[in-house]
Amino acid sequence: MKKCNSLQEVRDEIDIIDAKLVDLISERSHLIRQAVAFKNTIDEVKAEDRIDDIMQRVRNKAISLGINPNMISDLFTIMIDEMVETEIAEFRNSGKF
Repeated sequence: MKKCNSLQEVRDEIDIIDAKLVDLISERSHLIRQAVAFKNTIDEVKAEDRIDDIMQRVRNKAISLGINPNMISDLFTIMIDEMVETEIAEFRNSGKF
């Protein structure tokens, strides 16, 4: 982790990380759209077991990094819920529904 020497430097580093986070979320979203091609039912789209696995993994990662696992769970819940809705819309538009 970089040691910053001023508040402005801290803010600049945070801005860089924020931009990377948005890029990564965008990449994830595009992959979600691709996943539709490999699914045949809404239950497969919802993939509750997969979501449970993701949530457990990210909570464990948060704990290992010393950050609040509840915050990470909340962030991932919002992101996953939105992406599942997007995937359902893509699934319906594909004509499989």
